[in-house]
Amino acid sequence: MGASRHRTFKSYVAAFLSPQRSLILSFGSFILLGTVVLTLPWSTNTGSIDLLDALFTATSAVCVTGLIVVDTGGYFTPWGQGVILGLIQAGGLGIMTFSVFFHRLLGMDISLRDRVAVRDTFAYSPIRDIFYVVKIVVVYTITVEIIGTCLLFIGWLPSYPMGTALYLSFFHAISAFCNAGFSLFEESLIACRANLLINLTVISLIVLGGIGFIVLHELRRKVEIASPFSLHTRLVLATTVILIVAGALIFFLLEQNNTLAGLSLKNSVLISFFQSVTTRTAGFSTITTADLAKYALFFTMLLMFIGGASGSTAGGVKVNTFGVLLATIWSATRGREHAGAFGREFTIQQIYRALTVALLSLALLAVVVFLLTITEKFSFIDLLFETFSAFGTVGLSTGITPDLSLIGRLIITATMFVGRLGPLTLVLSLIQRQQPAAYRYPTDIVRTG
Repeated sequence: MGASRHRTFKSYVAAFLSPQRSLILSFGSFILLGTVVLTLPWSTNTGSIDLLDALFTATSAVCVTGLIVVDTGGYFTPWGQGVILGLIQAGGLGIMTFSVFFHRLLGMDISLRDRVAVRDTFAYSPIRDIFYVVKIVVVYTITVEIIGTCLLFIGWLPSYPMGTALYLSFFHAISAFCNAGFSLFEESLIACRANLLINLTVISLIVLGGIGFIVLHELRRKVEIASPFSLHTRLVLATTVILIVAGALIFFLLEQNNTLAGLSLKNSVLISFFQSVTTRTAGFSTITTADLAKYALFFTMLLMFIGGASGSTAGGVKVNTFGVLLATIWSATRGREHAGAFGREFTIQQIYRALTVALLSLALLAVVVFLLTITEKFSFIDLLFETFSAFGTVGLSTGITPDLSLIGRLIITATMFVGRLGPLTLVLSLIQRQQPAAYRYPTDIVRTG
């Protein structure tokens, strides 16, 4: 009888815990755990922290956003900073690993249907051993973060004692690779904007974390056995390079007579490339965001909306989604019946998914901005920027985050959570398993345009 009940309960849990719901529960659990730990007396230098501030900080860390209401380096003790760093690492790996681990811990096998859903989360094909993929994710993460720590250590050693330089390097390497944007410096990396080694290292860590582990895996295989790239990797690499170069050039032109005025050509170019990379999801800054011109802020929002690649530590609607939509628009304007890129066609499901993600994201942004204009006293451009930053899990701000009202902080907290998981994942978690259609309706024509 007991065994029968156990099987019944286990079957119920297995039916309820879809990969999407497992992701939400995993992230939510870490946020609640982080909130509790950050409220402990030894986590802060003052011995206490407001519960809402702890919740906001934990959510920002787990969702690898970087928006802060208190200074990370000055307000939290080394223990508290370590907790934040642990939450960042868990959040950066979580979207790729927690669903798999959750099923394994419950002793449940992953069905074919769930494997397909997990594959969509990983953007990985073909699926042979999903646990092997998780192992690769962890190995790549540790390897890249160690190398990044060593390079940053070399860059900061001349300016700090050895122990301090090592701690700063370790913290910022993890924060950069996870695209979190948390910094132990009150003004982010502004003091380091002329340091070539630190800038290039942080840029590299952000890009490696933002292009996705599957892309990194295919790059390694390309070196070892000269295997061809998948369409996913080609699209991610091409779109990423275009966005970085175009973003740097446009930022350089827009801010030439503003924040870049009076700087050398070398520093102007370095800052432009850094901002082009970091605004897509990382949140570090080598200039004061509030000083940007309004048109530069708007351009930054576009980059934040796009974000990084699927199956990565980045946020946003993802470069894959952006690339699929661009290729679809290009094909449509040229009169092609089937959209594709690099000699391959997209499936209709991929196009539907890209459209759904983009439209749901825009709808979410519209609702959040509308609510913030009711609850907050700041200018519309500041609220719009804060919303895009939270949704894209970027962490850049014009400086209004600490002054948000209680309701405003809760709204931004929820936006970070949804932005990290993705609107589509959240919606799919609330929908019952899809059933094959028993019939189809006749087609008809609707005039568009």
